[in-house]
Amino acid sequence: MAGIDRRRVLAAGGGVALAAALATACGSNTGRGGGGSGTGISQWYHQYGEPGTQQAVERYAAAYKKAKVSVQWRPGDYDRQTAAALLTDSGPDVFEVNGPLLDQIQGGQVVDLTAEVEPVKDDFNQAVLAPKIWRDKIWGIPQAVDMQLLYYRRSALKDAGVEPPRTLDELVDAAKALSGKGGKGKGLFLGNDGGVGVLSGTPLFAAGLSLIDEDGKVGFDDPAAARVLGKIRQLYADKSLLLGAPTDWSDPAAFIQGLTAMQWSGLWALPQIKKALGDDFGVLPFPKDGSGGKPAVPVGAYGSAVSARSARKAEAKAFAKWLWVERTDFQRDFALSYGFHIPARISLAKKAAELREGAAADAVRYATEYGHAEPLLWTTADRTAYQDALSRIVKDGANPESELKGVVRKVNAELQRVKKK
Repeated sequence: MAGIDRRRVLAAGGGVALAAALATACGSNTGRGGGGSGTGISQWYHQYGEPGTQQAVERYAAAYKKAKVSVQWRPGDYDRQTAAALLTDSGPDVFEVNGPLLDQIQGGQVVDLTAEVEPVKDDFNQAVLAPKIWRDKIWGIPQAVDMQLLYYRRSALKDAGVEPPRTLDELVDAAKALSGKGGKGKGLFLGNDGGVGVLSGTPLFAAGLSLIDEDGKVGFDDPAAARVLGKIRQLYADKSLLLGAPTDWSDPAAFIQGLTAMQWSGLWALPQIKKALGDDFGVLPFPKDGSGGKPAVPVGAYGSAVSARSARKAEAKAFAKWLWVERTDFQRDFALSYGFHIPARISLAKKAAELREGAAADAVRYATEYGHAEPLLWTTADRTAYQDALSRIVKDGANPESELKGVVRKVNAELQRVKKK
């Protein structure tokens, strides 16, 4: 099976992992220190697609001298595997998780890592740390940051007399003006579904709203939500969007080949774009909308967590702290040597030579200033209700106000449910 890279954390809903193939892990190793022997610390990772990542994490584990660490590389449906393993005594001691998920925290399946992170808490990108905090305790340590952003072709915009869009209205106008120039191409590519899958709550953040606000209430029960989603519909209705591209939004091929003048994609695409286009491109956050809006940048990060069923919780916590708090050299290597990502620590991102100039430096600044991640309280049921409504609004032209009213009711019910636990 093909590997799955770190963009999984952003591939659906701006911060939730996609399910991989419904397959089980290879072999019968339980993950307990070399085939279930009960010694040492077991550490689980999902299967990354970037070459060299597995060898790197095995090298990090081998460098730890206080205990033997056995790395388990888990192909297949990693999220389902870990969910099942955390209910048993044969699961991992330390494992990476897209969260942690609220159900894992409320179910007592992960341990509190506040003491391990607290000394450097302010040095982490706060947008990716926030979804790992519940009731003022930290339940996971961010590993590396992925982000999405808007790529634009400088020459294409210049030839059309179009300025890089700073507002959503400007993006709508620019996409329309850039479509069909020279008899080919579209103005904007948001994915083959018109942006329904990848944008998720990003337009809401651009309008100055949120999914769940700081008081734990629905953050988009506001007329601005319908207004901004109506503009995403306008992009679709104007036929300004590239649809049916050979590859989807996560791959920059459509942008590089000139099928679109602007594309929404991930930071991981930047080296490939730079190699193909040189300096003939720039990057932007998702443009703001309305007087109360601000630019928006979806970010996400897998976190390192410790299983509450581990028989070696103290040793596991010490190892997680050593790797993801103390060993900044390994953290930088993990983020930048295998694919292209941002270290989760702000100080490391600022020092990284690869991120100091040009579009990469702009991307780091956007992620730090405008980054947002799905909140811990945003459940699968919330996400499904919102995505279904967004699809009807964008593709079918459904009324944004009435669609969002139904989503608000669903999210309110979900908030009541999870808060009772």
